[in-house]
Amino acid sequence: MRAVITAAGRGQRTWPLQLMVDRDGIQRSVLAIIIAEALSAGVERVAVVVHPGDQGAYADAAAEHSGKLEFIEQPEPRGYGHAVWCAREFVAGHPFLLMVGDHVYRSHEAGGCARQLVGIATEEECPVSAVQATHESLLPRFGTIGARRVAGKPGLYEVREVIEKPTPTEAEQRLVVPGLRTGRYLCFFGMHVLTSSVMERLGRRLEDSAGAVHLSDVLRETASQERYLACELAGHLHD
Repeated sequence: MRAVITAAGRGQRTWPLQLMVDRDGIQRSVLAIIIAEALSAGVERVAVVVHPGDQGAYADAAAEHSGKLEFIEQPEPRGYGHAVWCAREFVAGHPFLLMVGDHVYRSHEAGGCARQLVGIATEEECPVSAVQATHESLLPRFGTIGARRVAGKPGLYEVREVIEKPTPTEAEQRLVVPGLRTGRYLCFFGMHVLTSSVMERLGRRLEDSAGAVHLSDVLRETASQERYLACELAGHLHD
């Protein structure tokens, strides 16, 4: 499997270059930590989607992983969906791990959050998005799903609806998941395993529109046309 990390968005471009102290007490760039998370899941190569001209700084920030890394420029700002689509030749029609460049994760299990997600996607053989229960006050920051629980598999959901940054009213009307506490919804965790069908849908939307294309819209379409799951991982997101 390959991994794609998006880092070309406005307001997102400098965060992956910042330094943090990792779990081993070593100071590393955020980008290097995210790439290490992907590699821990068995990923063989990683592509980072960047704004034109940013490759040099990102290459320096992730120099320890240079042998497994390549960069793809997003030539124009046409939304997150377009950034993902820019990596279509890199993933070459195969399932791929998608991560964002401004999230880091702390797993409660050995092996990391990405490894948990890849394991579930491999077992279920369909697109899977990581989610976490989130208070309604934070909904303006996240894509959010409506779903039903998969019988006999705790923390696994069959996705029925996807709305990007819903209002609390929209969420109450369309995104309630039975069993969650009142006022809490399942929001994206910034980590997905997606398939070639998602890339194909992104391509069609880009052909039909000259504007921005959002991944959440394509994931909503995916939920209506094929089996698409979401899972709660044993870990926490740091945005």
